[in-house]
Amino acid sequence: MRIAVFTETAPPNLNGVVRRLDQTLQRLLAGGDEVLVFAPGPVPSEWSGAEVVPAPYLPLPLYPEIAAGFPRPALRSRLARFRPDVVHVVNPALLGAGGIVYARSLGVPVMASFHTHLPKYLSHYGLGALEPLAWGILRSVHNKAALNLCISDPIAEELRGHGIERVHVAWRGGVDADLFNPKRRSREMRARLTDGNPDAPLLVSAGRLSAEKGLDLLGGVLPRLPGARLALVGDGPHRADLEQQFAGLPVHFAGYLRGEELASAVAAADAFVFTSQTDTLGLVVLEAMAAGVPVVACNSGGVPDLVRPGWNGLLFEPGDAIHAAAALGRVLGDAGLSERLSLAGRRFAERWTWDAGVADLRGCYERLVAAQTPARAA
Repeated sequence: MRIAVFTETAPPNLNGVVRRLDQTLQRLLAGGDEVLVFAPGPVPSEWSGAEVVPAPYLPLPLYPEIAAGFPRPALRSRLARFRPDVVHVVNPALLGAGGIVYARSLGVPVMASFHTHLPKYLSHYGLGALEPLAWGILRSVHNKAALNLCISDPIAEELRGHGIERVHVAWRGGVDADLFNPKRRSREMRARLTDGNPDAPLLVSAGRLSAEKGLDLLGGVLPRLPGARLALVGDGPHRADLEQQFAGLPVHFAGYLRGEELASAVAAADAFVFTSQTDTLGLVVLEAMAAGVPVVACNSGGVPDLVRPGWNGLLFEPGDAIHAAAALGRVLGDAGLSERLSLAGRRFAERWTWDAGVADLRGCYERLVAAQTPARAA
């Protein structure tokens, strides 16, 4: 099968969408598919074996890590030469909208997938009044696709509630349970993340340091957990604000980590804390579970699809620092609870494989192509 992918984010950026696509491209190509990727920014010419076609771009003023891509006629010409069987538009914005127009003009079935909750992001940047407009734009773009994928049931219900049609839950994703593994826990990494205090209780959070991740909440959590220390793994536009806000608190900013170093940092934690209200699933939650670390997460977005309270993790209500601190205190203070959550989380995460997730996605492609074949013949 020949698959064209339009994505609004690509390497060298490091985020959940990029990691999801990286795993997907590897498996599609290994299965014999041909994939051509269209992406904005100073992207590499190849991504996991797939050719990448660069699109014109401009960095977003409020979020310079993200580049806004723009359609141009040369992209349609390249797409036509590739002769795709299906076009997959990931997180459609300007570039993705162009990809949908190109696909429809060429008579190619097109699928869109929703991963980044841009309407919810707006309130974190003082633009909450624009949320209805954002939903209107997303509805207009997504409803031009033959199928709209999302990766969790709560988000699917939200999309339907905002008038987005043909919504299907698939391509949920997975975790490398060999990489993220309890065996990677080390005293050396604990010493690094605790600034030389490896015996102190350690909380870890991993992901972009951006306003929509809700990390400010932890400023009200740590003082309620005497002796505990926090390590933030990742980087982003909100780092300077967080450094100022957490001044005087036992917080270590680890920056971006990758591969085994990232897996070791996650496994070093006594609890993994996830504060985001905007994530459509939360791959880092699965990775923490696979590492055998008890998860305490915000009851929002796609997280309820992953965390079963009291079995494989605990949930706290959005914005509630007291509730979050109480949940973390339970994990840190009750060895039996911590062990039960750790073992159940590991068992749960082992069922979420990338092979299954990509096979699910490929099945969606095949159904779109099969449905389009009679129309093409006519």
